[in-house]
Amino acid sequence: MTDVQGAARREALEDYADIGQRFQRDLQGLVEIAAQVCGVSAAAINLIDHRQQHQVATVGIEAAACSTEDSMCAAILGSPGPVRVRDARLEARFAQNPFVTGVIARVRFYAASQLRTPAGVVIGTLCVFDEEPRDLSADALRVLDILAGQVVDVLELLRVTRELQRSNDDLAHFAGQVSHDLLNPLTALAGFLEMATDRPAVAADEVAGPYLERASRSTERMAHLVDELLDYARFGGRLRTESVDLDAVCAHVLDDLSASIGAARAELEVGRLPTVEADRVQLQAVLQNLVANALKFRRDGQAPRLRIGADRVAGGWRVVIDDAGPGVPEDLREKVFGLLERGAQSGAEGSGIGLSTCRRIIEAHGGRIGLGASEQGGTSAWFVLPDPTP
Repeated sequence: MTDVQGAARREALEDYADIGQRFQRDLQGLVEIAAQVCGVSAAAINLIDHRQQHQVATVGIEAAACSTEDSMCAAILGSPGPVRVRDARLEARFAQNPFVTGVIARVRFYAASQLRTPAGVVIGTLCVFDEEPRDLSADALRVLDILAGQVVDVLELLRVTRELQRSNDDLAHFAGQVSHDLLNPLTALAGFLEMATDRPAVAADEVAGPYLERASRSTERMAHLVDELLDYARFGGRLRTESVDLDAVCAHVLDDLSASIGAARAELEVGRLPTVEADRVQLQAVLQNLVANALKFRRDGQAPRLRIGADRVAGGWRVVIDDAGPGVPEDLREKVFGLLERGAQSGAEGSGIGLSTCRRIIEAHGGRIGLGASEQGGTSAWFVLPDPTP
């Protein structure tokens, strides 16, 4: 093994540090299946660094560690694919190994598949072995290789989960720091609006009165929205689910955006929306972001045309916001959901956080979100929410 390969393996293993040991139960089923499929008495999942082999899940033997020099699996890490050996005493690379000679064990039959990370780095093996020589069919060896891939999938899922937890902890810390700064301006604005509406002449004015009342409602909802979204960040995506009438939520969103809708002379077509089990405040944030984007990105000289609707799909509801704007190129439709991404609209206002937040909220609900092309030639923003009812 080259120094570069060894460094890559050490770096990859650092990403999985302690995961195998802490989540042995998650891996136990896979190692038991491997032993059954191959018809052997023992199997193990090994993570191998430059000094030691660590057995993180086993069947037929007690999990243990040994030096890399003594490891049979360390000898096949550089092999291009799975390895099967009928009798290890007859293989030069294993004949003097202490697991074969009786110093540690008396392995005869041995087969293993490498654990390759998504980046292609080999970090260990899934191996099966027995004290009697035996053959292993090509189909069984292929199943062993598939199971090795499943082991990596489990390790990768656990690694990502750990990183997300760290990310959520960082986000919670950030939320605690900025909540005061976010809510203070809204509180002040609410106070000024209340002072204005307390003046009888202002409140009675046919023009100013309704606008002040609408601004007060919007400010109150916005303060509540900020507070709830900060709670969402603090608690790592905890949802407050209830029966949510999306028709009512959409009406609130359009009321909040009424000034933008009027200024743009937007044409709206709103269909019937379903009632779903979800977090009301967070879905309002998603709808508000998607509708605001549809209003913002429009063709030069043309008034926005929006269609909001929903369709029943397998297992849930698909909510769609179609517009007649310039659209999003197909190769950017996934990229714009990245944090701080604003797509091809270089002059667009905003932080680039909105779509990323929308995805986080929808996925927390067990749903999916994406962009497509609308029949009007613009963007079709959609999200799917699961419906547990038959």
